[in-house]
Amino acid sequence: MTELRHRPKAILVMEERRRDDVYPEAVRDEIRALVDLRELLTRERLAECPRALDGVEILLSGWGAPVLDAALLEAAPDLRAVLVAAGSVRPLTTPEFWAREIPIVSAAAANAVPVAEFTLAQILLGLKQVHRISREIRERRAYPADPRVAGAYRSKVGLLGLGEIGALVASHLRSFDVEVLASDPVVDAAAAAELGVRLVDLDELFGTCAVVSLHAPLLPETEGLVDGKLVATMGIGATLINTARGAVVDEPSVVPVLSERPDLTAILDVTWPEPPEPDSPLYTLPNVVLTPHLAGALGAERARMGELVARELRRFVLGQPLQHAVAPERAHLRA
Repeated sequence: MTELRHRPKAILVMEERRRDDVYPEAVRDEIRALVDLRELLTRERLAECPRALDGVEILLSGWGAPVLDAALLEAAPDLRAVLVAAGSVRPLTTPEFWAREIPIVSAAAANAVPVAEFTLAQILLGLKQVHRISREIRERRAYPADPRVAGAYRSKVGLLGLGEIGALVASHLRSFDVEVLASDPVVDAAAAAELGVRLVDLDELFGTCAVVSLHAPLLPETEGLVDGKLVATMGIGATLINTARGAVVDEPSVVPVLSERPDLTAILDVTWPEPPEPDSPLYTLPNVVLTPHLAGALGAERARMGELVARELRRFVLGQPLQHAVAPERAHLRA
C-alpha cells in the first residue's frame, strides 16, 4: 500500500437507512485509511450544522445526497471532489457547482450491474413468453399443446437507449443467438456496431422486436415517448420492459392497448407516479407485471457502489485519473 503523506479531510453525508448497505464497515475502513473521515451526517443534519464542512476537501455521499448549491459551496471553500455512491448526479448538481470545476464521481457503472442482470433475465423470459403462457394456463386450467414462442434463437431484441445500462445489456446479449436492435439519437452507428447492435428508428424497434427494453433517461424529449401507438405495433406475444423511468412511458395511452392486447406483456419496474395510484388499472391488468424498483441495487448489492467510490477515492488521493467522473455536458443524459 502506498504511504499517504497527506490524508485529506472527508465527510460522508447520506440517508442513514441505506448507509450501512452502501458503505459497509469494511468499505468505511478502506476510506478511513485514505482520508480523515470526520462526520457521518444526513442531509438534514448538515443543513442544521453547515460548519461541519469547515476544512472538508472531499464529500462522500449516496442516496439522500445534499444539493451542491451556492450555500453548500460557500460553507465548503476547500472542497476538491465529490464522490456519490448512486447513479445520477443530476438532482444534486447546480450551475454554481459546475462553475467551480470540482470533479464529481458517479457510481452509475456499479448500479448498472444489477439493472442489466434483471433486464437480461426478463428479456430471456420474454423471448420464451413465460409470463403470457403462465397466465393463460391459470385462466384455462390447461397446458397449451405446442406453445409458439420467439425463443432466444435469431429473435430480435430491442433496446431504447444505449447509455451505461443499455450498453451493458447489449454486452450481455452477445452471449446469445439473438439480433439486437437499438434506438438512441446520441449514439452513432459505429459505436453501436462495437456493441454488436444495429441502430433503427422507433417504429422498427417496436414493430419488429419480440422484446423491447427501455433504458432512456427522462428528458423533455423522452417524456411520454413510448405511447400507445408504438406499443400497439408490437408483435403477437411481445414483451415491453421498463427499468428506466416511469414517465418515459405514456401510461394513459398505453394502458388501453394493454387492455385490448392480452397477448402483450409489460414488465414495469418503474411507473409514473411511483407507486401507481391506488385505483390505477396497472394493478389489475393481468398482462402487467409490477415490481418496486427491484432492478436497481438492493441490500448487499449496494456495497458495489461504495466499493467503486472507495477505488475512485484512492485514485483521487494518489493523484491518479478518475475513471468514473461525470463530465458536465453528460450529466443531464444520466437517468
